[in-house]
Amino acid sequence: MWVCVSNPFDEYRISKAIIEALEGCTSNLVELESLFQRISESIAGKKFLLILDDVWSDDYKKWKPLYHCLKNSLRGSKILITTRKESVACMMESIDSIVVKELPDEECWLLFRQLAFFGRSQEESEHLEETGKQILNKCKGLPLAAKTIGSLLRFKKTREKWQHILDSDLWKLEECEKDIFGPLLLSYNDLPFKIKRCFIYCAIFPKDHSIRKDYLIKLWMAQDYLKEGDKVMEIVGQEYFDYLASRSFFQEFEKDHHNNIIKCKMHDLVYDFAQFLSKNECLHIGVNGLKEPNINSYHEQVCHLMITLDEGVPFLDSIGTLKRLRSFLRNPEDFKTSLPPNTVPKLFDELTCLKALSIGGCWRQFGKNIDDIPKEIGKLIHLRYLDLKMLEMRKLPEELCGLYNLQTLDISYCTKLEELPQGIENLINLRHLENHGVWSLRYMPIRIQKLNRLRTLRSVVVSAVGGNDGKACSLEDLKNINLYGDDLEINKVGNVSNVDEARRLELKNRKNLLHLVLNFRKDEGERTNEDDEALLEILQPPLNLERLWLENYIGNAIMSNWMMSLTKLRDLLLYECINCNHLPPFGKLPSLESLKIRFMSSLKRVSNEFLGIGSDGTSSSFIFFPKLKHIEFSNIDDWEEWDYEIPRNEEEEDDITIMPSLVSLQIDNCFKLMALPNHLVQNTTLVKGIRRCPFLGYP
Repeated sequence: MWVCVSNPFDEYRISKAIIEALEGCTSNLVELESLFQRISESIAGKKFLLILDDVWSDDYKKWKPLYHCLKNSLRGSKILITTRKESVACMMESIDSIVVKELPDEECWLLFRQLAFFGRSQEESEHLEETGKQILNKCKGLPLAAKTIGSLLRFKKTREKWQHILDSDLWKLEECEKDIFGPLLLSYNDLPFKIKRCFIYCAIFPKDHSIRKDYLIKLWMAQDYLKEGDKVMEIVGQEYFDYLASRSFFQEFEKDHHNNIIKCKMHDLVYDFAQFLSKNECLHIGVNGLKEPNINSYHEQVCHLMITLDEGVPFLDSIGTLKRLRSFLRNPEDFKTSLPPNTVPKLFDELTCLKALSIGGCWRQFGKNIDDIPKEIGKLIHLRYLDLKMLEMRKLPEELCGLYNLQTLDISYCTKLEELPQGIENLINLRHLENHGVWSLRYMPIRIQKLNRLRTLRSVVVSAVGGNDGKACSLEDLKNINLYGDDLEINKVGNVSNVDEARRLELKNRKNLLHLVLNFRKDEGERTNEDDEALLEILQPPLNLERLWLENYIGNAIMSNWMMSLTKLRDLLLYECINCNHLPPFGKLPSLESLKIRFMSSLKRVSNEFLGIGSDGTSSSFIFFPKLKHIEFSNIDDWEEWDYEIPRNEEEEDDITIMPSLVSLQIDNCFKLMALPNHLVQNTTLVKGIRRCPFLGYP
């Protein structure tokens, strides 16, 4: 069990975290003694290792009750504590203290020079080496200090500028030396003013939080931190983020397959430094059932607030006293509880200066999430970022369209939402409409095409021409929206009555589009196989597409002239393509890594055509599915045979390779499938998840 303790020592939060680690879910208990009792019962007769990370408090009265409830375990259980204070180790009666010493000089120098001398010639590095070693001595063997200062000096080109860092008075501050704030202050003071604000804003997140880059940039944007003349704010935000990352203010990067950073964390000391600079202007608080935090003590300073609510905890009535509040955000990693619905009007009435607001719900509370957005939302005229995701309202009030400053509206997974407000054209500054998973949406308002600053629209719903009393936007109307997002879902493609309408969308020219979902559902009336086949042919995506999902397609064949040209395609899903009785030659797709085929009820046989071998047994390639890692077949009721007729020319047969990169195979509810092909049977390292396939031995 691992728990980040931090400061202060919150016995309630720590106890809940331990129970979650033990039982896989949080407890609904609210009394501390009841939590201690639950822990004691859960560890009875068990051996455990508990890690309490970053403990600051040396108050024995808080530690003793928790320690006592942990004694009801088997002999050999261990508690490992990390702390920066020797008094904490003494208070907790540590029997085996390990003092982490400074990094040896040689290793510290290697770390430092790797950053400070990056990209320099040998001659230039030698010229700076003596000054660099003098600076490094002031880092006192602390790795973070060496990394921070090394990152700073990387951008200082002359020895005079290095000397200026060496002579800085900040090294003399005793408090700064103790907490490594000296090196951080040097690096912070070197930041441009606008980037300093962006860094301090990060103090709003909880410690050890995994920060989504895209989310952070949108929050910076909402606070007007990213305005630089005519430059695109999202690009400015990316530059600011990269600037901070290059100077080691961010770490533990999570990247996508293009090596782009999508998430990061802050080192504990860097986070403490951001809080130190913030002076309670940016704040995170956790709210549990024992006592309400003293919000009033912060009311003079706090401008940006993020809260983590424990399950069943009532909302804080004192939030309304924070009249300077510009950001009120739910912790995006908090999936335990949602805001009580009756708190929303109070928020809208009292926090009228907000620029960023997050009141989204959570799956675990489905049926209890907010189901109505009151018209008072129109009072938040300064709002630029609004997160309503996973709420349960059926419509949005027209008053929302008075928020003309709004840049980001997130209604993702509002699964009951049926329509967007007709006055949406008044959101003249809207740049990002995050609406993935809004499955009940009946149409797009016709005036949405007037949002000429819109960069992101995750999902569009196609309406027949003149549908919904003329209020709906047709597929052709959407061609005027210049989207920059890489992800698009087109729903109810079957409503397209004229293939020329789809052709004029010119989907293939949207070069930035990487992920595409085509759902062929139709609201009313019949559609023919030929209709879907013609639409699929015309809705050709750009050739650099990486993910394609086809859903509810009723054509007899999936094969289109463009499909085998998708040489970058990595992820392919076929869902409820009910009339397709054979599979295209997906084995020829050179980059395909994941293939999922679900509810293809007419499929009975998978053979050579799946690999890309012609009817005469010939093929120009002898490696089929070269990069495929995961393959899934599920709910294919009549599928009986999966086999290939490999050419019998021995010389060629030895060179044939099928799915050499395959890691996992999943087959569910394929009741008639008789056998697997040899290349899968013989693969002893393959992870197989097979269920309800009786002829394969899985009843």
